[in-house]
Amino acid sequence: MEEYDLYINVKKPAIGIYVRKGAQLPDLADKGDWVFDGTSAQDLLPPSVIEGVKADGHAFRDMD
Repeated sequence: MEEYDLYINVKKPAIGIYVRKGAQLPDLADKGDWVFDGTSAQDLLPPSVIEGVKADGHAFRDMD
């Protein structure tokens, strides 16, 4: 089963970004604002996150 790493934006904690486990963050202008917050199994995430990661290599998620 696939696993995904979650990074949270420290300036806007309501925003998270998922990437495949072990993948680097995409080229973000504010890369230093993101901190690792753990790894989740595929079955614990919404399908939209999985689809976004497969299509773009990352997926943003509203954490509220």
